[in-house]
Amino acid sequence: MEPIYLSIQQKETGDKIKRLLKENGYTVRDVQTAMGFENPQAVYKWLSGRGLPSLDNLVILSKMLHHSIEDILVIDGDFALYGSFKFKLYVQ
Repeated sequence: MEPIYLSIQQKETGDKIKRLLKENGYTVRDVQTAMGFENPQAVYKWLSGRGLPSLDNLVILSKMLHHSIEDILVIDGDFALYGSFKFKLYVQ
């Protein structure tokens, strides 16, 4: 199996988060409160593309913004390989 190379585009993801926040009427302060942050620096870091939210914070953002994590992240990579794989879902 060949490796799949992916890269999350931080700047573009930050721009997308910024746009989605605006579309949903949320401010940086709203996100700060929802995440339980004492200050807004982390949110500004995401919006500027200097960092990405943790997985936990991406889940919160996806719920706030009514978009999946995949819709929030801007990913550059080789997705053509996915078509040749068969995935099975195991439920316990």
